[in-house]
This record gives sequence, C-alpha cells and structure tokens, in this order.
Amino acid sequence: MRIDRIAPSSPTAGFLRRRSSMPMWADLTWRVALVFGLIALVLLLHWVGRDGLKDNYDNQISFIDVLYFTTVTVTTVGYGDIVPVTPEARLFESIFVTPIRLFVWLIFLGTAYNLFFRNIIYRWRMARIQADLHNHIIVTGFGTSGQEAVNELLARGADPREIVVIDGNEKALALAEAQGCNILCGDSTRDKTLKDVAIHRARSMIVSAGRDDTSILITLTARHLAPRLPISIVVRNEDNELPARQAGATTVINPVSFAGLLLAGSTDGRHIADYMADLAGSGGRVNINERFVLPEEIGGPLSAIQTGIGLRIYRDDRPIGFWEEGAKRLQTGDLIIEIKEEQPRPAPTGDE
Repeated sequence: MRIDRIAPSSPTAGFLRRRSSMPMWADLTWRVALVFGLIALVLLLHWVGRDGLKDNYDNQISFIDVLYFTTVTVTTVGYGDIVPVTPEARLFESIFVTPIRLFVWLIFLGTAYNLFFRNIIYRWRMARIQADLHNHIIVTGFGTSGQEAVNELLARGADPREIVVIDGNEKALALAEAQGCNILCGDSTRDKTLKDVAIHRARSMIVSAGRDDTSILITLTARHLAPRLPISIVVRNEDNELPARQAGATTVINPVSFAGLLLAGSTDGRHIADYMADLAGSGGRVNINERFVLPEEIGGPLSAIQTGIGLRIYRDDRPIGFWEEGAKRLQTGDLIIEIKEEQPRPAPTGDE
C-alpha cells in the first residue's frame, strides 16, 4: 500500500519522479531531432562509402538507394535487396550502424512510455493503492514538524504503510519514502489531491505546511471533504490559533507557545521540561494516553482505573479534572487521559 508508488494525473504519487521542467512539445521535438540527426549522419557516411554497397536489383547505387538503405538499416535489419559487400562496409554496419539502430529504438520506446504507457501504468497502480487505503493517517507537509510527527508515529508502532505524506518537495518525499510511507507530490489545498489519498476514509490528519495561511486553507479544504475527520494543525502565530479552529481544526498546536511554557516552567524546576518531553515522546519512562472508558470501568471513579494514572476525562467535549466531582463516576462515552508506564522490554535470553 504505497502511494508513491502512485502517479496521479496532476503531480504524482507513483514511483517518485521529478516532473521535467521542459514542456512536452519541446521534449518530443528534441527526441525527433535527435533521431533525424542520427539518420542524417548514417546517410552521409553511407553516401561516402557507397562503393561498398551492392544493389541486387539494378547494380546501381543512387542517392535514393542510399537513403532507402539508410532508413531501412537504422529502423530494421534490412531486406537484403541492398547489402554491404566489402569488409569495410560490413565492419561499418556492425560497429557503427547497429548501436545507432538500438539507440533509435530506445528513443522510440522511451517516448512511447513517457507519453502513453507510464500514465496507464500509474493510474492502474494508483487505483489499486487507493482501494487499500482505509483508516490511514494523512500528513500534509514534511518539513521539520511533519518529519518529527512521522518519526514519533513510527516509534509508537504505527505501520508506515498506514501513513500518507503529501508535500510538493521531491527531496522531502524521498525521505518519507525511505521510511516506508505512502507519498504524494501535490498541493494539499486542492480537493483533488486530498481525494487522491482517500481523505474520506482516513482516521486522522496532521497539517504542517510551514505557513499558517496555507495550513489553515488546507484545513478548510479537508474539513469540507471529511466533516468528521480529526485534524491537528501546527500554527506559529498565536493570532492564527482561533482562525485555525474556525477552519475546522480539532487540535491546534503552537510550538512557539508550548516552548515558552516549558521554558517558564523550567525556572521553577529543572526537571519539569524533561518530564514533559518524557510524557510526549514514545521513548520515555512514562507515556500519556487517550482512550475511551472501558465497560468494566463505568460507574467507578477515575482514580480506580487499572491501566494507568487517570488525569482527566472529557465528557461531551468538557474537560473534568481528577479532583472534580464528575471524575468520581465514569460514564459511557467518557474519554480518559491517563499516564502509563513504559512497556517492559523482553528480558534477554541466556544466548544473548
């Protein structure tokens, strides 16, 4: 399930390819010119060495005969009506004309592939991949924040085949591809791009476009295509947090503001920032987790859960702290925020 292994009709997602900056007509023109240039070169050399040729039809070698022999020889192996008879002419055909013939055919085949077959293959491959995309995570923007998000998802055990990265930078996409993710080179503000990655079947979306206005526009586009999709967005300017929420973001993260909170907290205790990083990352001694209340926990207090230390519950999107009255009796549909200890690693065997 790989979308680089897709190549849509717009920017691609199929085997990662950089779209040529040369227009298609110019690309086709230089290919045709190269073929005719090679034929002209062979024609000139055949004309110069025409004494080494024999026409089995009339024993006369005219310019038309040389032109005919050249075109037939370059495009096929010839028909035998005009043949090289001297050792020099045969050596010339063997070591010079034969490689040119193969090169011309490679140009023909490459042009046919680029203009016709590649799009057919990519569309077929893309249709197969799209059919397999269910409950996946879409990451739009693979800069510093996007890369960190994907690294953390993978560290938490996410299958890279369930992550789709969208970016307009081929080098960034190459990094995501190296991690095993699906990739799509395109513009996430366009409906078509998000439809290409089956946004209506995704389980969540991370937006980190590098510019707040672009991230907000992506969020607007995604929200109208997937009204219930959880969307997390990164904004750098505090003034853009409210517009991001109004655009439909479920979670708005301001790394600058969060860094300021950690810096301020570190003035009162040098371990606070370390502990917060421990909570947020997968490699720490403790992890923070969000889950729905279990059937056996309904009716009991938040403090009695067995899977971790309960910090807060969300009931109808309203936060309730562990010290509040509402946390003394869990209800169906409650979301629990808990701290869990790091999962123990298997003990080494005697052979290790």
